[in-house]
Amino acid sequence: MTTSLAVQPGLTTVADRVVGRIAGRAALEVADVLGAAVTARVTGGVTALDARLDLRYPAPVASTAARVRAHLVERVRALTGLRVSVVDVSVGVLQAGVAPTRRVR
Repeated sequence: MTTSLAVQPGLTTVADRVVGRIAGRAALEVADVLGAAVTARVTGGVTALDARLDLRYPAPVASTAARVRAHLVERVRALTGLRVSVVDVSVGVLQAGVAPTRRVR
């Protein structure tokens, strides 16, 4: 039986959507980030990320974006094994007076 898909033993691929979700969750680990929507484009072992963030006001936007970039590069590499080539960050909303809520289980 012949198939048109070439299969390499030991090769694991991670879908764009999965990498985006992993990165979105990782962005929420950074202080002052209240919400994040991340899209990813995976090509081979490299991914490019586009993150749209909602930040707490008056968080410093430039330094928060830099912390998010560094954190996403590290966490995506650690969790997926992919190298992050670029992280584009845009800020969608600045929300004043919103305290993070934590669930107690």
